[in-house]
Amino acid sequence: MWLSGAVALVTGASSGIGAATAAALAAAGARLVLTGRDPGKLAAVAERTGATAIPADLSDPAEPRRLAEEAAKVAGRVDVLISNAGSGWAGEIGELSDEMASELIAVNLMAPIQLARLLAPGMADRRHGRLVFVSSIAGALGVRHEAVYSAAKAGLNCFAESLSYELAGRGVGVSVVLPGVVDTPFFARRGRRYERSWPRPIPAERVATAITDAVTRDLGVVYVPGWMRFPAWLHATSPGAFRRLAARYG
Repeated sequence: MWLSGAVALVTGASSGIGAATAAALAAAGARLVLTGRDPGKLAAVAERTGATAIPADLSDPAEPRRLAEEAAKVAGRVDVLISNAGSGWAGEIGELSDEMASELIAVNLMAPIQLARLLAPGMADRRHGRLVFVSSIAGALGVRHEAVYSAAKAGLNCFAESLSYELAGRGVGVSVVLPGVVDTPFFARRGRRYERSWPRPIPAERVATAITDAVTRDLGVVYVPGWMRFPAWLHATSPGAFRRLAARYG
């Protein structure tokens, strides 16, 4: 689909991948509605991109509906949903609090489901739209010390695939973008910094390019960087070999 003139709603737009995606979409001529938890940072991104800002905390179950309704009020419709907002946590499973476990599921899985439930029918009625879910390689492989985050992203992957079958032939495309390690504040906020020497973090702008490509080129699944497709393939085709390698190298 063309982005010029399309109304795009981007979640998690205060910083990182969301902010970079807002810039890429604005450059392509999209009309933007941005949301995020940090009103100050969100306002700054909105000012740079000519967007409308609607602060929202998607860990609150009531917020997706309010966000969808306010986006419809200010823009009239939503043509492209970029479900990018994410929440992370790293550590031993016994150290994970009830509150954080609920937040991980709410932000990474339930909010995208709710927004899709609210916005996809209108797209289908107009026979024009795109749903993009920003997942993670952790949802394809599973990652040590990130069990609940990985589970939420795996659920998001399966939800997106199922939804793509449901919406096929109705003018609404569905994309899943699976980044690897990205140079954003995500790792600092999850409580454990990224300390591996490899793979090296990639810039958020690289993921933003993959997101815009998914929309304009009708791509169903995109790994960023592309070589991440290989460990995902190995995990699916040779799970025993993958587990041995993961146990040894992490």
